[in-house]
Amino acid sequence: MPKKRKSRAARTCSGQQCAALPLAVRDGEIKVMMVTSRETKRWVLPKGWAEPDLAPHELAAKEAFEEAGLIGTVEEEPAGSYQYNKRLPGGRVVLCEVGVFPLWVERQLKKWPERKQRKTRWFTFGQAALAVEEGDLAILLLRLAAPDR
Repeated sequence: MPKKRKSRAARTCSGQQCAALPLAVRDGEIKVMMVTSRETKRWVLPKGWAEPDLAPHELAAKEAFEEAGLIGTVEEEPAGSYQYNKRLPGGRVVLCEVGVFPLWVERQLKKWPERKQRKTRWFTFGQAALAVEEGDLAILLLRLAAPDR
């Protein structure tokens, strides 16, 4: 299998995390789907650690499938990034940089790998910004909501 060429987007996530920004037009406006984290039940974007055999946008789509059962078209370039403090086992905290890749949702499956561990919900960008605890993520969501972005 040929090695995948890394784009500018790959540098956004290399050794770090990649997230999907699940988007769909609902009730006449663009909405974003958030999922709950497994342990703390906070509202977050579907995300995961970079994997050497997947391009960053492919990883984002994989995480959206595993965490929310989403199928759609993912953009190869990130819409932005944010940082947050990830709590690891043993109490260690690591600063993570998360590249965020828009995923235009075509459908949500009835069954997916983590369906019993997470909840999903559609939010406006403003509602999502208020629901998340990570300040940098809230700022990114509000920036994406701006009409002149």
